[in-house]
Formats: sequence, structure tokens, C-alpha cells
Amino acid sequence: MMLRDVSSCNTYNYGDALYWDTRYVQEAGSFDWYQCYSALRPYVRHCVSTSSRVLMVGCGNAVMSEDMVKDGYEEIVNVDISTVAIDMMKRKYEDVPQMKYLQMDVRDMSFFPDESFDAVIDKGNAIALPHVLFLVIFHSLTIFFSPHSDLLWDIIWSLM
Repeated sequence: MMLRDVSSCNTYNYGDALYWDTRYVQEAGSFDWYQCYSALRPYVRHCVSTSSRVLMVGCGNAVMSEDMVKDGYEEIVNVDISTVAIDMMKRKYEDVPQMKYLQMDVRDMSFFPDESFDAVIDKGNAIALPHVLFLVIFHSLTIFFSPHSDLLWDIIWSLM
């Protein structure tokens, strides 16, 4: 895999898997965009029950899912466009059955059947997608939630 140095770039293509693969190779430590779980915990706990089937989109190498499992959450499916990030996280959490990791582009969620999740959490994916496209994806994702689902789109609305 040919990687480019992303540290000196002035413009980034956040929707490009190669950008993220390169970044995760160059910066292997975990990184939580915007806020860590402890700051968001009151809102997450209020909106999402611990028994909810949670979809964490654009998970990267953040530890938010780990923190949620420590807080009692039972099922979190983490997805990201970066193969490097997903492979890294699969290895790191191979002994944590409450967390699953899948490499995929959130613009194509056809892998999941309807009503697969009760809640979705996305702390940073809005930076990767143009706002109009993001709203289309938001609408499309709603078909994957059960009829009584809680949707949690933290931080994103402040970016719109």
C-alpha cells in the first residue's frame, strides 16, 4: 500500500479511505474527536439504554465504544472506512464480545438489514461528508432503526 504523508497537507479528503489509512499508520494512538465518552455520558445514558443495539459510525481508533462497554453497554457495532483502523481495533478488542468492527463506507449501509440498530452515534463523521450528502445519509440510515429507536447525533448539529 502506497501511503502519503498527511502531516503537511493543507487540504484533506476526509471521505477518502487512503487519507484515513495513512493517518492511522502515522498516528497509531487512539484519538477521540471533539469529546470523550465521560463528557458525553449523561446524554448517551439519557438517550440510549445499555441494552440498545448501537451503531458507532466513523469509529476510527477512538476508545468511546470501550468506555461504553465498561459503562454497561452490551452490543456496539463499530464501522469505519479505514481498513487500517478496523484491523487495529479488531486486534485490540478481540476478547471483547460486546464490540464488533466492520470496514465499510457509511454511504452504503446495504450490508445491514432494516431495523438492525436501536441507536446510532456519530461524533465526527460530518467532517468527512458534504452537509447535503450527510443529510441524505441521515435519512437513509433511519430505515435501519427499530420503530422505537433513540437516535443520537451528538456534536453534528453544531457543524451544520
